[in-house]
Amino acid sequence: MSTGAALLTNEGDAPELSEKGPSRRCIVTGEVRDKVELVRFVVSPDGLVVPDLGGRLPGRGLWVSADRATIEDAVRRKSFARAARRSVTVPDDLAANVETQTRQRLIDGVGFARRAGFAVSGFEKVDTLARRGKLAALLIAHDSGKDGRRKLEGLALKCHFIDVLDSAALTGIFGTIGIVVYAGISDKAHAARLDGLARRLVALMPPVSKDG
Repeated sequence: MSTGAALLTNEGDAPELSEKGPSRRCIVTGEVRDKVELVRFVVSPDGLVVPDLGGRLPGRGLWVSADRATIEDAVRRKSFARAARRSVTVPDDLAANVETQTRQRLIDGVGFARRAGFAVSGFEKVDTLARRGKLAALLIAHDSGKDGRRKLEGLALKCHFIDVLDSAALTGIFGTIGIVVYAGISDKAHAARLDGLARRLVALMPPVSKDG
């Protein structure tokens, strides 16, 4: 694996070598990690640091490990200015902004699954999908009741389990009458992508206090 500091050249997005695929160096920790484990930031023409979760914005990429603590460290330690070699403006709520955008990408992904016809909602439909061996991902609202969770959580041993969205988000996605607290995804590839987004979202959320 190459250990060249890609971010210290004009080719900030030049890939490191990795057994998994394209990798980048975190500007905070110096670790070379797979791209899916980092968040790309760019500096706008007016000097504002903005997250580029879709990887489409022009400009030199500044990569940070995809967890809230490291992003907050990047803000506190002025890592973006050093990596960009220029004066930049960094929003104080940058980590929260990345969390919000990641949650929306997860919501959009579930919405796409619904429109594509491989997502169902409701206890009975999810249970039927599981009985047919077609449940690739189980979504349970984190504010759902304990009884329903207990009945369906056993299915999580056989598929991806996502419980980071609340019932308001799931209800908004499926647009049904009543509150949605359970959903299922039948497409394995899409389920894996949603699981990756959910895991990233968890890493970006503030730590939970002992009081819950």
